[in-house]
Amino acid sequence: MKIATIIARTLLGLIFAVFGSNAFLHFIPMPPPPANLAGDFTKALFMSHYFYVVAVTQVLGGLLVLSGRFTALGLLLLGPVIVNILCFHIFLNHEGWQMASIVAALALFLLWQKRGNFAGVLKG
Repeated sequence: MKIATIIARTLLGLIFAVFGSNAFLHFIPMPPPPANLAGDFTKALFMSHYFYVVAVTQVLGGLLVLSGRFTALGLLLLGPVIVNILCFHIFLNHEGWQMASIVAALALFLLWQKRGNFAGVLKG
């Protein structure tokens, strides 16, 4: 199970570190936003510069998960981002839901592995 945890941690951390840093370095070309509600949402994120806050959270959370020492803190930062990604693909743009599901599954697996770190929060 330790190897599966390392693989999940590495994959999740790399996904968020790479795609979050793409907001600043632009090494992965992004297509123009579609002319629908999903495109309007994306345009609002870019025009308000809120996208950069999300990108910094992704990079920081991804690096913390990659570190192995602060995985629980990284998961805490990435949790709201993952929920928003899932909601975006469920409600606004159904394309790309497969990758969003994989990311959510990796995060849930790591949350289960680190559930002891969240015991105080989950205690009633």
